Amino acid sequence: MSRPQHFGWFLARGFGPQGWGHPYLDWNYRWTSPDLYQQSARELEQAGFDLLIIEDAPSLGNTSTLDLRTRQAFGGPKHDPLLLAPYLFGATQHLGIAPTVNPAAYLPYTAARQFASLQHLSGHRLALNVVTDTGSARHFGSAPPLSHDGAYDRAEEWLDGIKQLWNSWGEGALLADPGADGGLGGRPGRYADGSKLTALQHRGDYFSFDGPLNAIPFTDGEPVIVSPGGSGRGLGFAGAHSDVQLALAPLDTESILAYRAKIHAAAVERGRDPRDITILFAIQPLLVSSAEEADRLVAASSRPDDAAIHLIAERQSSDLETDLTALDFEKPLDLSVFGDHVSQGSIARLLGKDDPATTPLRALLARQARLGRLSDGSGFVGTADEFADLIERLGDDADNDGVLLWGDLHPVTVHRLLDELVPILRRRGILRTEFASASDGGGLRANLADF
Repeated sequence: MSRPQHFGWFLARGFGPQGWGHPYLDWNYRWTSPDLYQQSARELEQAGFDLLIIEDAPSLGNTSTLDLRTRQAFGGPKHDPLLLAPYLFGATQHLGIAPTVNPAAYLPYTAARQFASLQHLSGHRLALNVVTDTGSARHFGSAPPLSHDGAYDRAEEWLDGIKQLWNSWGEGALLADPGADGGLGGRPGRYADGSKLTALQHRGDYFSFDGPLNAIPFTDGEPVIVSPGGSGRGLGFAGAHSDVQLALAPLDTESILAYRAKIHAAAVERGRDPRDITILFAIQPLLVSSAEEADRLVAASSRPDDAAIHLIAERQSSDLETDLTALDFEKPLDLSVFGDHVSQGSIARLLGKDDPATTPLRALLARQARLGRLSDGSGFVGTADEFADLIERLGDDADNDGVLLWGDLHPVTVHRLLDELVPILRRRGILRTEFASASDGGGLRANLADF
């Protein structure tokens, strides 16, 4: 038996058109209806998953790229995941739900009150995936946009302020004492002791607000904080605030150990215990029925046809907010086509190790299409047993906390990935078979602290 690990699902499309561009669209689920998500969330909980993280990007980009972002629904539309969360809580009992939230979009007092309400309503299963996207600032009256580090500074002040509001009810402030005979003819009851409420006044660089919060304190801990940052400043934010770190790194022992060391060092620097952060590495495996089928798919991916190249160009155009489909695929990519608003990280991922001055755009796009085998470590195509081998090895050799599987939240996607995998992981002792009991406090924090 191997050591248990935590499993989550990352809904990379967000609350958007699930199944668009795939044959399973013809199952005729309505992506705007909660039924699709509720059914999938129940399946994840049955499988023993701890957490569902729902991506979000409130902006469709600048006016010149609106068609690129919406043409194939890669960048939008997206509805608000915070408003989807109550429907998912209502359909499940143990699964944690982490809608993505941006400090630019929520004033601290409003955020603290809404999040506190959801934490109580969900049985303490709310998590918040805090992102610092600056491109959407103009939609919320925050112009000009902040710098990369400035956005993290604002996020720290925002989160610190929310936690001050959550804690503005001091110990013993909530009494809920009905008195003798329920206060009817006997000793009068008393609900709260106002002298133990903190009327805080926050005057910061980015926000000004007063307390106390008009919401009662939590019985089993604050909402879990998730963060996805990988930059130096992002890792510092994670060290200070994250309970769950959404991690991106090569899935080999050395890379996992190195990334975990960075997060743990950042936690120690901010006076926290590294064991309080659950690090989950995102991965999108392609599981097939046999090694022969995996070999066939990998071989075919080395020769993408024009349709496959065009689809990749469409997807990259959305990510890069630049229309690659209008360029000559047979010529090298002129980097001047990218505006200052385009993520340098996204450009670097497209280029890889190739020289843009000499490499045709078709070759850059074709490299994005190439798949690799789980069995030799070159990629993530393989059987459920081969994928379980990888997860088991990372847990035993790299002390990995767990993984986030990546895809649409659609019953077809969930079953395709998990039908064979769940029994294999459970037989090996990697995937939980039951959740934290009520005596442990229940809720997401208790499940994350289970092992």
